[in-house]
Amino acid sequence: MASASAVSRPARGARVKLGGTVLALVQLQNRRRIRASLHQLSTNGGLLLLDQPLAEGIPVEVLFHVGETTVRNKAQMLFPMWATRGCLQPFRFKDLDEQIRTGLESELRQLLDANPAALVEENTIP
Repeated sequence: MASASAVSRPARGARVKLGGTVLALVQLQNRRRIRASLHQLSTNGGLLLLDQPLAEGIPVEVLFHVGETTVRNKAQMLFPMWATRGCLQPFRFKDLDEQIRTGLESELRQLLDANPAALVEENTIP
């Protein structure tokens, strides 16, 4: 029998390494905007490269373009990790619209078809 945490978690989508090639804008609740680079991305969330970490759990809005898909959606920041240049901070999408999710899945699939090495292994963060 599956544990309660395994049952309540949504299936993890394929995570794609972007290595900072996609720029993102993070808007805080006070309307302050922070520029970031997407290091990894999936249909559930991603990993941002920031100069300074944001507080864990704060709600934000993220905006970025991947291929033909524009994503502007609410997200929740997760626990940050210091990196060589700045901070890697994961985020989780909140209530991602089905049309945007479908477009994002398609774009991620195309990226993986073009470069299978961009697939993030399951045992890496996050």
